[in-house]
Parts: sequence; C-alpha cells; structure tokens
Amino acid sequence: MRYKFIDDLTSDVLFEAYGNSLEELFVNAALGLFSVICQLGKINPKVSKEVEVRGKDVKDLMFNWLQELISLVDIEEMFFSKFKITRISETHLKAECCGEGITKGKGGTLVKGVTYHKFGVEKTKGGYKAVVSLDI
Repeated sequence: MRYKFIDDLTSDVLFEAYGNSLEELFVNAALGLFSVICQLGKINPKVSKEVEVRGKDVKDLMFNWLQELISLVDIEEMFFSKFKITRISETHLKAECCGEGITKGKGGTLVKGVTYHKFGVEKTKGGYKAVVSLDI
C-alpha cells in the first residue's frame, strides 16, 4: 500500500503514506498529495522539473517537500504524476518531478497547504510511515 486516506477531518484531508525506504516514503507522500490535487491517472509525465529541498530533520524535510510541490502547482501551473528521488538524507533531497500543464478537466481539490495537525514521520518495523494533513 502506497497511501490511504483517513476519514478524520471535515475541512482538511488526512492521509498516511508508507515506504520501505525514505525514497519510497517521499514518493508515496507526493502521490497521495497529487491524488487530491488532480486526477492522477490522467496526468502524463511529459515535462520534468528538478526540485531540491532541505529540512532540519526528516519530519521538517517531508513538510518542506510537500509544501514545495504545492507551490509548484501555483508557480509552474503544473500537475505532477511521477516522482523520482535522486538523492536523499534526513535533511536534504533532490527529486525529479514529471507532469504536464494544468488543464481544467484533470483538476481535483484545491490544496492550500500542509498543516501540522497530526503531521509526522516515523520509522516502523517495515520501513517508514508519514501522516499528512492538507488544508483544503
């Protein structure tokens, strides 16, 4: 399982993302985010953008990663459907994000940002888990 939505909030969207590695966790969190923002299956990964993010720890890095992706939707006017982490540590990541320009027929819910409500990243027996809350 890559991610699942938790029916806990009324004005926000809450989901958990999973990964056997940090790379997989960050990719799956991005996929969870974009499954809210757009119709993920309809987005062609034809344009690539390189993203670099830093954080003081892995939790901060995850928060900054998702916030950066949300800002790219607004700034670059793009939806993304494919993510490849090219370098990662607990405080730094580089990634290649692939997608296409925004079109009305492929949009989803407007996400304003990530919130700290229940937000967290933890190491589990099987890898990693992130809990993400999105302000919609």
